[in-house]
Amino acid sequence: MSEHINNASKRKEAIKQVIRLLHEGKTVEELKADYGEAIAGASGQDIAAAEREVISEGMPVAEVQKLCDLHVAVFQAGLETEPEPENQPGHPLFDFRTENELIERTLELVEGSVLIYAGGDHKTLEQLRQDAKNLELIPCHYDKKENMIFPVLEKYGFEGPSKVMWGVDNEIRSDLRQFNDLLATDQPLGITLESRFNELSRKVKDMIYKEEKILIPEALGRFTPADWQQMKDEIAGEVDQPKLEQMNGFYSAAHTSEIPLKTGALTAEQIDLLLTNLPIDVTFVDENDKVRYFTQGKERIFTRTAAIIGRDVHNCHPPQSVHVVHKIIEEFKAGKRDVADFWIKSGEAFIYIRYFALRDEDGAYRGVIEVTQNVTAIRALEGEKRLLD
Repeated sequence: MSEHINNASKRKEAIKQVIRLLHEGKTVEELKADYGEAIAGASGQDIAAAEREVISEGMPVAEVQKLCDLHVAVFQAGLETEPEPENQPGHPLFDFRTENELIERTLELVEGSVLIYAGGDHKTLEQLRQDAKNLELIPCHYDKKENMIFPVLEKYGFEGPSKVMWGVDNEIRSDLRQFNDLLATDQPLGITLESRFNELSRKVKDMIYKEEKILIPEALGRFTPADWQQMKDEIAGEVDQPKLEQMNGFYSAAHTSEIPLKTGALTAEQIDLLLTNLPIDVTFVDENDKVRYFTQGKERIFTRTAAIIGRDVHNCHPPQSVHVVHKIIEEFKAGKRDVADFWIKSGEAFIYIRYFALRDEDGAYRGVIEVTQNVTAIRALEGEKRLLD
């Protein structure tokens, strides 16, 4: 038994050393030659644990993200021996893995159309545009992963690798937008279009491999039956507010009992109706940086799932933007500001995002609310309207 523990410990240290050397410029071939025997049999869990440790020891997430493809290349032999995860209809991972299969088939379809267009047959441009619309499954798939799987894994200490993966997801989203922008031009250059697509396709396929060999085994090894049921309910859209509160251990006041407020009293049901029907998205984060509430309106702008309740807000943002959130919260806590706002374009929509510091009567910081609104129609208003249509 002690020998097994020693061997596992040595393998973990060898994996960490391989990751460090990759980032120092060593090649995959050199490391396989020098460390092949020491890392033989390395599993997805071993690699994820090593990535997590080197991040905790000071290596930036962005640096791990930059070369994570090479991590997989070094350990590929061991990963190929990983057992296949559950793939039973009705299990949340069945949908997840099916989406990956659909993404691969869609990439093959679009690749064929791209090659025909790049070969000079420009009459196929409209068909290529139609085929490419199916690539929107990719960001939808990543939304599910980031909002339903990552938060649960974080509860069990799996943070670093998920942050790295999220960073790569955003790179893929950016590549997809650039490909679609190029495709939308009147006469895109075939060779440029083919090059952009090939880079996008490579990254997406690499991510599928990482999900199948690292993320899914980690989830299968850590999720409880209750975690899987929560994800299943989220996919089915069946998590209502009372259930969300129950699942995350929060007390819900009886709907018939009034809660005294500064200017009146409302029941929990009335408060929920009021917040749910506001024409904005609201998310509340407490003074300990934990997400405690979000509205569930008819048309949410940014995805929110029950899994984020109780999650550290810094883990709710990808590596590319988490520093901005950290800066806002630190300035709120220090009393340097009370409001921060941003505006972005999302397709045809113009989105206004505002953060407000919450302070009690003594001025103590008690948290922050994020308010997000689609102001496209508001920006288009002109003149006056004084009568009801």
